[in-house]
Amino acid sequence: MTKIDPRTEIKEFLSSRRARITPERAGLPAYGGNRRVKGLRREEVALLAGVSVDYYVRMERGSLAGASDGVLDAVASALHLDEAEREHLFQLARRSRAPGGPRRRRPAATVRPALRQVLDAITDAPAWICNGRYDVLAMNHLARALYSPVLADPRRPANTARFVYLEPEAARTFFVDYDRIARDVAAKLRMEAGRNPHDEDLIALVGELSTRSELFRQRWASQDVRLHRSGRKRVHHPVVGRLDLDVESMELPAEPGLLLNVYTAPAGTAAADGLAVLASWATETTGSELRP
Repeated sequence: MTKIDPRTEIKEFLSSRRARITPERAGLPAYGGNRRVKGLRREEVALLAGVSVDYYVRMERGSLAGASDGVLDAVASALHLDEAEREHLFQLARRSRAPGGPRRRRPAATVRPALRQVLDAITDAPAWICNGRYDVLAMNHLARALYSPVLADPRRPANTARFVYLEPEAARTFFVDYDRIARDVAAKLRMEAGRNPHDEDLIALVGELSTRSELFRQRWASQDVRLHRSGRKRVHHPVVGRLDLDVESMELPAEPGLLLNVYTAPAGTAAADGLAVLASWATETTGSELRP
């Protein structure tokens, strides 16, 4: 992959969202007979959004340059877009309006010493910083121990998307909910592509994953998008076994494009006990295998 074409992104995203909405779900009369299209027709989306058919057809062909926020909102409502999808649509529109304008600042490739101090100050929970490409840029000692299977690949920076898709056997063993993780990783990369389609490292990563993983090609083609949010991560660590952890994923305002991830477990749970055992193991483990 040499580039991410915004017009193609718009076309495929809108058509894929339209295809999943039935007339019944959209509140339109269900007429008999065979429909030639899956989901809504373009004219039905135009009707629901309150725009002309020609106008919506131009949008779905990749032209969002003249679309106002009100029109985008109307289309998002007609297509039943969720929060991530709505944000993605607006990001695509912003890029379409100013294709030659200022590009989004490239996320930092390194982590400031002050942020590394913050990580090291978090002693009872795995904590790490990544960018939107899933490059692991910095970790505290407990995170290095937790993610030791990911760090087994000597390539640096370590990248969890590569681990998920290019080391599927190891990833399926490590991530209890592998199928969900694989779906989310592709969806978050797609979201990042909408925010920053000129990121050469992101383009290279998507190209590499597309070339080497059939599963990634399928997930990428789905056009699904997802925000980085809090949730639950269930892993099977090779030393301490099953850990069901709560994840907080936080943007760093002073470092646009970077995310701080912290994994915790409620006191008194098996996962909390497992983290304590992991911490003990981590203090005994040294060497480059635990460096991000």
